[in-house]
Amino acid sequence: MTELRLGVNIDHVATVRNARGSAYPDPVRAAKLAEEAGADGITAHLREDRRHITDGDIEALMEALTLPLNFEMAATPEMQKIALRHKPHAVCIVPEKREERTTEGGLEVARDENHLAHFIAPLRDAGCRVSIFIAADQRQIEAAHRIGAEVVELHTGAYCDFHAEGRLDERDAELDRLTRMASFANDLGLEVHAGHGLTYDTVQPIAALPEVMELNIGHFLVGEAIFRGLEASIQEMRRLMDAART
Repeated sequence: MTELRLGVNIDHVATVRNARGSAYPDPVRAAKLAEEAGADGITAHLREDRRHITDGDIEALMEALTLPLNFEMAATPEMQKIALRHKPHAVCIVPEKREERTTEGGLEVARDENHLAHFIAPLRDAGCRVSIFIAADQRQIEAAHRIGAEVVELHTGAYCDFHAEGRLDERDAELDRLTRMASFANDLGLEVHAGHGLTYDTVQPIAALPEVMELNIGHFLVGEAIFRGLEASIQEMRRLMDAART
């Protein structure tokens, strides 16, 4: 079975830093530790309100990283301009609302297909691999394929929430939907990623899906790092992923 990649999202290292307005903890240092711990890539979301990752962080990451950077961004002219200046390995287009705590649900691609097709074209031309963060929904997957995205990242938040709330029938139904839609997207020729809310308790059923090529995990790992250290928290996630894959 194809090896499963782990992308470590370092947004909430910046959240802790920004809570005090200091220079630490440093997201670049976190990215380097993640690499040493076995991460295959680094994810950072530059939000419009700059609540965690800043423009300076993106500059520093692009300069310092040897791992690929997955630049999460809203579909706005400002973010497109920043992405085209830096030309990261990958860009992941996500929905974004100022009032949300974290990304809620997937991007509505089918409703905004024409705009998104034109939005991602220059990014693809610049050599960035374009990913679309969507719910496990056939209509959205088909639209992502039509607009020319190379990757879809399936939103695992509902699956994780149902698990945490003990709503096991709904959790299993959502896992079934993720399973079917990962296969559907793969059959269309899309590379399939997954992420949002994954923990040690929920990662293995997702990691076991043969079509999923990459998991992007951040908040849980940064939280777990308080108790066991960042490298150890990533290494345990890596171990669970690899065990599920084999």
